[in-house]
Amino acid sequence: MTDTPTFTGRCYCGAVHYAATGAPMLKAQCHCRECQYISGGGPNYFMILPVEGFVWTKGTPATFARSDLDTPVSRRFCSTCGTHLTTELPDGMRVVVKVGTLDEPDRFGGPKIAIYTEDSQPYHLIAEGIPTFERLP
Repeated sequence: MTDTPTFTGRCYCGAVHYAATGAPMLKAQCHCRECQYISGGGPNYFMILPVEGFVWTKGTPATFARSDLDTPVSRRFCSTCGTHLTTELPDGMRVVVKVGTLDEPDRFGGPKIAIYTEDSQPYHLIAEGIPTFERLP
Protein backbone atom coordinates (compact mmCIF):
# COMPACT_ATOMS: atom_id res chain seq x y z
CA MET A 1 0.00 0.00 0.00
CA THR A 2 1.24 3.50 -0.83
CA ASP A 3 0.85 6.73 1.10
CA THR A 4 1.17 8.81 -2.07
CA PRO A 5 -2.09 10.68 -2.62
CA THR A 6 -4.02 10.44 -5.88
CA PHE A 7 -6.33 13.23 -6.96
CA THR A 8 -8.91 12.97 -9.71
CA GLY A 9 -10.87 15.69 -11.41
CA ARG A 10 -12.77 16.83 -14.44
CA CYS A 11 -14.30 19.74 -16.27
CA TYR A 12 -17.87 20.92 -15.69
CA CYS A 13 -19.40 18.99 -18.61
CA GLY A 14 -17.36 15.82 -18.02
CA ALA A 15 -15.65 15.74 -21.43
CA VAL A 16 -12.14 15.95 -19.92
CA HIS A 17 -10.90 14.03 -16.86
CA TYR A 18 -7.50 13.73 -15.16
CA ALA A 19 -5.68 11.86 -12.41
CA ALA A 20 -2.69 13.16 -10.48
CA THR A 21 -0.52 11.11 -8.15
CA GLY A 22 1.93 12.83 -5.85
CA ALA A 23 2.12 14.99 -2.78
CA PRO A 24 1.22 18.63 -3.39
CA MET A 25 4.31 20.83 -3.55
CA LEU A 26 2.23 23.90 -2.75
CA LYS A 27 -1.36 24.73 -1.86
CA ALA A 28 -2.16 28.38 -2.41
CA GLN A 29 -4.51 31.10 -3.52
CA CYS A 30 -3.46 33.59 -6.20
CA HIS A 31 -4.84 37.10 -6.46
CA CYS A 32 -3.06 38.17 -9.67
CA ARG A 33 -5.13 39.94 -12.30
CA GLU A 34 -4.75 37.00 -14.71
CA CYS A 35 -6.24 34.59 -12.16
CA GLN A 36 -9.11 37.01 -11.56
CA TYR A 37 -9.99 36.74 -15.26
CA ILE A 38 -9.89 32.94 -15.10
CA SER A 39 -11.77 32.57 -11.81
CA GLY A 40 -14.51 35.05 -12.60
CA GLY A 41 -13.22 37.69 -10.20
CA GLY A 42 -12.03 35.91 -7.08
CA PRO A 43 -8.69 34.47 -6.15
CA ASN A 44 -7.65 31.24 -7.84
CA TYR A 45 -7.22 28.25 -5.51
CA PHE A 46 -4.68 25.73 -6.72
CA MET A 47 -2.23 22.93 -5.92
CA ILE A 48 1.12 22.41 -7.59
CA LEU A 49 1.85 18.74 -8.26
CA PRO A 50 4.72 16.89 -9.96
CA VAL A 51 3.99 16.59 -13.69
CA GLU A 52 5.28 12.99 -13.86
CA GLY A 53 2.25 11.80 -11.85
CA PHE A 54 -0.31 13.66 -13.96
CA VAL A 55 -2.36 12.06 -16.78
CA TRP A 56 -5.43 12.95 -18.81
CA THR A 57 -7.79 9.99 -18.39
CA LYS A 58 -10.62 11.10 -20.67
CA GLY A 59 -10.68 13.57 -23.53
CA THR A 60 -8.01 16.01 -24.61
CA PRO A 61 -7.98 19.57 -23.29
CA ALA A 62 -7.46 22.62 -25.45
CA THR A 63 -4.37 24.75 -24.80
CA PHE A 64 -3.78 28.47 -24.54
CA ALA A 65 -0.45 30.28 -24.05
CA ARG A 66 0.02 34.02 -24.35
CA SER A 67 2.16 34.94 -27.35
CA ASP A 68 3.27 38.27 -25.86
CA LEU A 69 5.31 36.70 -23.03
CA ASP A 70 8.85 35.32 -23.23
CA THR A 71 8.09 32.25 -21.07
CA PRO A 72 4.32 31.82 -20.94
CA VAL A 73 2.50 29.14 -19.02
CA SER A 74 0.24 26.73 -20.93
CA ARG A 75 -3.33 26.77 -19.73
CA ARG A 76 -5.39 23.62 -20.35
CA PHE A 77 -9.15 23.89 -20.56
CA CYS A 78 -12.19 22.03 -21.87
CA SER A 79 -13.03 23.19 -25.39
CA THR A 80 -16.68 22.23 -24.81
CA CYS A 81 -17.56 23.93 -21.51
CA GLY A 82 -14.52 26.20 -21.04
CA THR A 83 -13.49 24.94 -17.59
CA HIS A 84 -9.87 25.90 -16.83
CA LEU A 85 -8.36 22.65 -15.53
CA THR A 86 -4.60 23.07 -15.22
CA THR A 87 -1.66 25.31 -15.90
CA GLU A 88 1.64 23.81 -17.02
CA LEU A 89 4.65 25.78 -15.89
CA PRO A 90 7.52 26.52 -18.30
CA ASP A 91 9.94 24.27 -16.39
CA GLY A 92 7.94 21.18 -17.45
CA MET A 93 8.30 19.71 -13.96
CA ARG A 94 5.14 20.97 -12.26
CA VAL A 95 1.45 21.16 -13.05
CA VAL A 96 -0.95 23.57 -11.39
CA VAL A 97 -4.30 21.90 -10.71
CA LYS A 98 -7.34 24.13 -10.17
CA VAL A 99 -9.03 23.08 -6.92
CA GLY A 100 -12.55 23.60 -8.24
CA THR A 101 -11.99 20.82 -10.78
CA LEU A 102 -11.14 18.17 -8.17
CA ASP A 103 -13.68 15.39 -7.67
CA GLU A 104 -13.12 15.87 -3.94
CA PRO A 105 -12.23 19.56 -3.50
CA ASP A 106 -12.36 19.24 0.29
CA ARG A 107 -9.08 17.29 0.07
CA PHE A 108 -7.39 20.62 -0.77
CA GLY A 109 -7.67 21.53 2.88
CA GLY A 110 -7.16 25.24 2.26
CA PRO A 111 -4.31 27.39 1.01
CA LYS A 112 -1.01 27.63 2.87
CA ILE A 113 -0.08 30.99 1.31
CA ALA A 114 -1.65 33.83 -0.67
CA ILE A 115 0.34 35.23 -3.60
CA TYR A 116 0.14 38.32 -5.82
CA THR A 117 -1.83 40.17 -3.18
CA GLU A 118 -0.72 43.43 -4.81
CA ASP A 119 -3.59 42.78 -7.27
CA SER A 120 -6.09 41.70 -4.59
CA GLN A 121 -9.53 43.31 -4.70
CA PRO A 122 -11.16 44.75 -1.56
CA TYR A 123 -13.69 41.88 -1.54
CA HIS A 124 -11.05 39.10 -1.69
CA LEU A 125 -10.73 37.19 1.56
CA ILE A 126 -7.51 35.76 2.98
CA ALA A 127 -7.77 33.53 6.03
CA GLU A 128 -6.14 34.88 9.15
CA GLY A 129 -2.62 33.61 9.74
CA ILE A 130 -1.86 32.65 6.14
CA PRO A 131 1.40 34.18 4.92
CA THR A 132 0.79 36.73 2.15
CA PHE A 133 3.13 37.90 -0.58
CA GLU A 134 2.73 40.91 -2.87
CA ARG A 135 4.19 38.76 -5.65
CA LEU A 136 5.92 35.37 -5.32
CA PRO A 137 7.68 34.33 -2.10
